[in-house]
Amino acid sequence: MHAVRLLVGLLTAACAAGCTDGPAGPAAPDDGSVAAPKCISGQAAACACTDGTAGAQTCHADGTFGPCVCALRDATTSATGDAGDAADGGADALPGDGASADGAPVDVESDATADADSAAMGAMDDSPADAWVPGVTAFQSCGTSGPGRTNCGGGSESCCTTLAVPGGTFYQSYQSVFDNTTDGGYSIVRLDASTQGASATISGFRLDKYEVTVGRFRSFVNAWNGGAGWLPPAGSGKHTHLNGGAGLLLEPGWVATDDANVAPTAANFANCGNYTPTWTSSAGANENLPVNCVNWYEAYAFCIWDGGFLPTQAEGEYAAAGGDEQREFPWGAADPGTSNQYAIYGCYYSGPAAFCASTNVASIAPVGTPSLGAGRWGQLDLAGNLGEWSLDGTDGPMSCTDCYYGVGGQPCLRGGDYGTARIQLIPDIYSGEPRSTRFGIIGFRCARSP
Repeated sequence: MHAVRLLVGLLTAACAAGCTDGPAGPAAPDDGSVAAPKCISGQAAACACTDGTAGAQTCHADGTFGPCVCALRDATTSATGDAGDAADGGADALPGDGASADGAPVDVESDATADADSAAMGAMDDSPADAWVPGVTAFQSCGTSGPGRTNCGGGSESCCTTLAVPGGTFYQSYQSVFDNTTDGGYSIVRLDASTQGASATISGFRLDKYEVTVGRFRSFVNAWNGGAGWLPPAGSGKHTHLNGGAGLLLEPGWVATDDANVAPTAANFANCGNYTPTWTSSAGANENLPVNCVNWYEAYAFCIWDGGFLPTQAEGEYAAAGGDEQREFPWGAADPGTSNQYAIYGCYYSGPAAFCASTNVASIAPVGTPSLGAGRWGQLDLAGNLGEWSLDGTDGPMSCTDCYYGVGGQPCLRGGDYGTARIQLIPDIYSGEPRSTRFGIIGFRCARSP
């Protein structure tokens, strides 16, 4: 046995009064049985606020969504948090609510004593190191309804749905046995006590259910406004739920000198090697496709603007492996087959390999299409469709806690894409590309504070 970690170069192929508690639940069955819950406990989803902005809500243990949290985070900080949060669940100075303890008019953050509605949405704690980020509202990419924003999951779910990933420890290297089967001659086997690789302990976080769609990215491009609008503040985008707000060890956050590298223009989308971008200059049929031809800087900037950050290589692999379950594939051990039920790979989505060309956007599926491919915690497309940018580089694996492999080398790309072979769907396969790279096989998803 030997560890296999292929460096494949390119992976081929935030409520004011009047908000609702989310979508109506199913009617009770006539046979006396209990109706199915509307949502899964802990699930976070976007919701619409009365002022037209996007809010966020969390599913309670009874299967119903909590209130829609809609206001921007406050522009001040306090070491102990707001007394108002503990009493009202994290929304101060709203109708019928007293002023916040720190004097700010609005606060939707989660404090040490606040309820889970704020905490589970990825809102960050009210600590000195957790400074307000101008222009940031969680899930604002789904602030308006429309394709690629509010119609994922078969058309009925917010494309900004984010799901909790509990912390734990796993092994970052998978073992393989060489045999004479197809797919590069490798047969994947589960890890056991005698074949353990480097271990990693990961703190809990949230990971978006879907890859970022063209529709969501369009909202960001509008906010960027040709470079005259929003750009990430220096130091933003850290894992602020760790180390008292300081983030991962040596994590710098956004570097101001990288502002010029955020340029999601039509010309740059077109400059995507031999690939055709899923992006279109105006909204059209591609809104539910994952956005591709986005460089690392733009992916990171989007996640910061949307209230999150890029996941690290280790966080991405942990989610795909199902943590300590060490799954062969994100969904388990079932062979992915050729019917696109588990993953979009191998050119099976568009038909024969001859049609799986870099110029053929038809090779890329709407996010969440392979519904049987959900990972342990519910995320879809963790393998296949598009490879995904990670925050850090490809210098691992090594035994570590909340691993961060730095930004000195090339950022990690993981997950495989629509043209990759079966073996490239396993959780520990990754490659690296320069941050400025734009390829049609690269997309991304965002992570968030727990």
